Formats: sequence, C-alpha cells, structure tokens
Amino acid sequence: MDKNMAIKNWDSLDNWQKFDMFGLMLGITPTANFPPSTSISKFREDFAKAKHIVIVTGAGVSAESGVPTFRGPGGYWRNKKVQELATVEHFEKNPSLSWQFYHHRREGMVTKLPNKAHIAIAECEKRLKSQGRRVVVITQNIDELHKRAGSENILEMHGSLFKIRCTKCQDVTANTDSPICPALAGKGCKKAGCGGLMRPHVVWFGEALDPSILAKAEEELEKCDLCLLIGTSSVVKPVALFGPRLSILGIPVAEFNTEETPVTKSLGYHFQGPACTLIPEALAKHESEPER
Repeated sequence: MDKNMAIKNWDSLDNWQKFDMFGLMLGITPTANFPPSTSISKFREDFAKAKHIVIVTGAGVSAESGVPTFRGPGGYWRNKKVQELATVEHFEKNPSLSWQFYHHRREGMVTKLPNKAHIAIAECEKRLKSQGRRVVVITQNIDELHKRAGSENILEMHGSLFKIRCTKCQDVTANTDSPICPALAGKGCKKAGCGGLMRPHVVWFGEALDPSILAKAEEELEKCDLCLLIGTSSVVKPVALFGPRLSILGIPVAEFNTEETPVTKSLGYHFQGPACTLIPEALAKHESEPER
C-alpha cells in the first residue's frame, strides 16, 4: 500500500488497512497483501525457514470431525440458545441443567476422532522438534482433539470439556467420568476440606480468559516467526487480534478457512477450503528438511 496515497484516501480504507497504516507510520512494513497471497509455494518457502510456528485453531478445524459448532441457526440445545446455557448466571441458577448440557457434549465426543488436519499438525510438531524447531497450538476449541491427535504443545484458551473446576477452591482436575454427575450427587470437590460444587473448566460467555494461559500465549507470539490461523472465525477477542498483530510486525501469517473473515485483508496469505484438504499439504515435509 502506498502510504501517501492511503493518507489521502483515509476515509475509504477499512479498519484493517488503517491498522496497517499505523504500522507504516511507525516504520513497520506489514507482510499483508491486498488481496492476500494464495500461493502455496510461497507459503512453503516461509514454512521452510520458520523456527517457531504458532498455529491458532478454531471450531472450523473440528467441524470436519463432526463436532457441532453451536453457532448460527443450529446453536440450540433442548430449544435453549447455547449462549444462554454457557454462562455463569445459568450455572448458578440451574447447575443440573448446565451439567446435562455438558454431559451431552462430552458424550458426543466419544464417536468423534481427530481428522487429517489435526493429525498433520501433530505430525509436523513431532517432525520439526527433532530439527530444533517449535510448533505450538493455541486453540479456542475445548474438545481435546489436538491432544488425541498427538500434539503436545497446546494452549487451551477456552478450557476443556474433560477438565472440571471447583467453584470454591478453583482446583482443576482432569475428568472423563461417564456420566459426569448423576443429579450432582456426591460430586463435590474431592480436595481435602473443600467439597465445593464442580463446574466445567471452560470459559463461558462473559468470562475472562485464564490470565496464566493468556500470558503463555503472549510468550509464544513474541517468539513466533510464522503463524497459521486455521478454522477460526477471528471474531472473538483477544485471539482474533493475534494474526493481525503479527502481520503488522512483518511476520508471515496464513489463514486457512472455508470463507473470508474480518481479518483476512490484514494477512499475508489466505487459503480457502476445508482444513482437511489444505493443512496436510501446507505442513508436509519440505524438500529442504533432513531425511531424519
């Protein structure tokens, strides 16, 4: 983007172009193109050079495993909006119904398996680790499919369906019991001297992210030299701003999605299509990598 021309036409720029302009004024050249590049070969060149890859994933990557997104017209359970069920207020009012909803979601994961995108990410992490390179997944998903696929470096921004937290002492434990809590009987916190009511260890609407997890994500972003945004709507902040922030610093950021998102124009790459099709090719072994 020509800086002088952009200043003259400031009112015609969208928000992300203005965001890039602030970077240009500070002497930072963003990697974003208008429109973003769709060259997989060019992306693969950046991939080959990267030493610290951050992969941000959203509901889209798990949707291909059959995991419901609970967004849009299908965002209901027993005629109730998920946005109403997934709140602290609803849990305090009716913890039994809240747990029934999360039991339904947990049981639904029994038949769901990691797909080709999850597996490609996990295999890439393992392969690059032997080369002294790091791959970390920052996920907004709570289904643990990245873990089941074999990924090890995972930051769960919104928690996990298979962890529970005490509402009294805040103790967090892994839990795969089925059923999770028949009428909640005897299911208080087992930590000595507590006995508080347990809740799903997930971030509900209106709740803040765990500051310790957010701090770890920031640490990874500071070291990142290549970022992939996979199946995320890039609407929910602060995660929605991760890609644009890196792009304006000159770090290659590639979006893989079935459609454009609000941040697409601020990124260096955009690849449109299913993650199961795109990611195995994007993260496949590069010809410059050693044989072992």
